[in-house]
Amino acid sequence: MSNENKSIHEFDYQLICDYFSRIERQGPGSPEVTVKALSFIDKLNETSKIADLGCGTGGQTMVLAQHTQGSIVGLDLFPEFIALFNKNAQLQHLQDRVKGIQGSMDKLPFKAEELDLIWSEGAIYNIGFERGLREWKTFLKKGAYIAVSEATWFTDERPDEITAFWQDAYPEIDTIPAKIAKMQACGYIPVASFILPENCWVEHYYKPQIEAQKVFLQQHKGNKTAEELVANERHEAQLYAKYKEFYGYVFYIGKKL
Repeated sequence: MSNENKSIHEFDYQLICDYFSRIERQGPGSPEVTVKALSFIDKLNETSKIADLGCGTGGQTMVLAQHTQGSIVGLDLFPEFIALFNKNAQLQHLQDRVKGIQGSMDKLPFKAEELDLIWSEGAIYNIGFERGLREWKTFLKKGAYIAVSEATWFTDERPDEITAFWQDAYPEIDTIPAKIAKMQACGYIPVASFILPENCWVEHYYKPQIEAQKVFLQQHKGNKTAEELVANERHEAQLYAKYKEFYGYVFYIGKKL
C-alpha cells in the first residue's frame, strides 16, 4: 500500500494531534449543518444531558451548546484535543455547561439510560457505524436521540479508484438506504438523513488545512512521517475533488425505541 493510501490511524498519534489541532474541525462539517441536524431533535431542555463522542477540539460542540440549554460532555481519545476543547469552552464562556474528558468510544463513562442525546460528527467510524449504534443505545433514555455523520456512497456503482480507497480506509462505508436500514435494525426510528453540502468538505475542512500544512511541515522539517501525513491528506482532498458525486458524509438522526 502506498503512503498516499495509508489510513490516518497508521500515523504517529502525536503527529496526528499536532496536525489536526491546527484546524477548527477535524472532519467535514459546518455550523449550519450542525444546527440543521439539531433541528430534527425535540424535547431538549436545561436538564438534558448530551454527549459528543469523538468531539475533537470541539468545533461542532460549541455550536451545539449555543443552540441547546442542557449540559454537554465531549469525549475524545486524544488528551491534547480535550485540552483545546476545554480552552475553547472557557473562551466562549460555556465552561459551566460544556466539559471535555479524555476517553474511548468503546468504554463510555455514562450510566445506562443517562443521556438525552448522543452526537458524533465524522467520528463513529472509529468504532464502526453499526457497533456504535448498538453499544451507545444502552446509554440513551427511551425516546432519546442519536445524531451521527458518516461516510456514505451516493451511488450503487463507482469508479475502481475511489472504491478501492474507501474499502481500504473504511470497509463499512455503504449506501444511504443500507445505513438507514442498519439504524432501524439497531433499535432506532430513523428520523432524518441528509447529505452534507460540498462546502463542508472544501471550505470548512480542506481549505483550512492548506495553511496548516505549510506551518506543520516547517516545524517538522526533515520528518518523513510528517511529510507522509501531509501527502496523505492532500491525496484525500484530490480524490474528493475528483469523485465527490459518488460519496460524501451523510447525517443520520435516529430516536431510540
